[in-house]
Amino acid sequence: MREARKVLVIGGGAAGNAVTVLLRRAGLTVDLIEAEDDWNATAGSGITLQGNALRVLRELGVWERVEASGFGFGSVGLTAPDGTVLHVQDDLRTGGDDLPATVGMQRPQLQRILIDAVRASGATVRLGTTAEILDQDADGVSVRLSDGTGARYDLVVAADGLGSATRGAIGIADKPEPTGMAIWRIAAPRPAGVVRTDLAYGGPAYIAGYCPTSETTLYAYVVEANRDRASIPPASYADEMRRLAAAYGGFWPEITAHITDPAKVNYTWFDRMLVEGSWHRGRVVLIGDAAHCCPPTLAQGAALSLEDAWVLARMLTGTDEWDDALFQAYHERRITRVRPVVEASVQIGQWQLDGVRDADVPGLMVRTMTMLRELP
Repeated sequence: MREARKVLVIGGGAAGNAVTVLLRRAGLTVDLIEAEDDWNATAGSGITLQGNALRVLRELGVWERVEASGFGFGSVGLTAPDGTVLHVQDDLRTGGDDLPATVGMQRPQLQRILIDAVRASGATVRLGTTAEILDQDADGVSVRLSDGTGARYDLVVAADGLGSATRGAIGIADKPEPTGMAIWRIAAPRPAGVVRTDLAYGGPAYIAGYCPTSETTLYAYVVEANRDRASIPPASYADEMRRLAAAYGGFWPEITAHITDPAKVNYTWFDRMLVEGSWHRGRVVLIGDAAHCCPPTLAQGAALSLEDAWVLARMLTGTDEWDDALFQAYHERRITRVRPVVEASVQIGQWQLDGVRDADVPGLMVRTMTMLRELP
């Protein structure tokens, strides 16, 4: 009987956690290493999960917990800066008719759910650990870890995010590039009337929006042109976000009243990246943000990462031939889906930067999301 293949997963975010659970379920031996000591269990404000993300979370066996922890809804509203609702569009159920169109939830809560799933899978987890040396040959990878230990693996899955050290270590030169926009985010109490995402285009920010994340919480965000981070002291984060948000009406005054603690405000530039060439070198393969990232204008970053994990796991467990042909097929299958999402996400932001008043934002959203109804 053949000994179970051994896989190292680098990175414990959505993609890394998901592929670990799926490979363990198929009987593979999996080690997961994560650079952060706390497994990023408290980082972030909120996350919007559309149906294609929910479909993968159901495959992971965590959908019931996600459903109970989040806030499901089925439409998105477009408003004027004063809060007047201009249009309400039904969201497409990209995960199928048996799942909600969208679930908003607190990002730390999603991470804790995925952490629990990894722990329950029986994977070996090492926190505060990175891969320092990847020495490949035709049959596998010898890895030296930052804790001084080493091991031999049949495959290394690089899920170490936007700033992936593994990507550069295997000779893939692509790096994320700023799109020209930045986002201020905060978690806050949910006004009773907020039952979906509403987006305002215009005003002092390019985009102002919010998403309910539970019966009692939401996360709110405003998007502006990016600024030199050094010019914005962290102690001023609440003041800066409140200044932008104060110009918006509707539910915004109630939300803005809670923007008081700078430590609870997150400021991040929008980035884009798509590795057009192969996502692997030998027995090291990229997934998730290590291979692609897009601005959150379509709320598809985590969904695409989860899809990567699901597709790669199915391909790895469906054959004994882990060769270049398999990994190239994985790349070809994923890039035809990822590219239009990245391009559409960037285009929506670029229209705002360029001041295009007749931009077809709802139309582009619908066309892109329609494509995502198909299985990845």
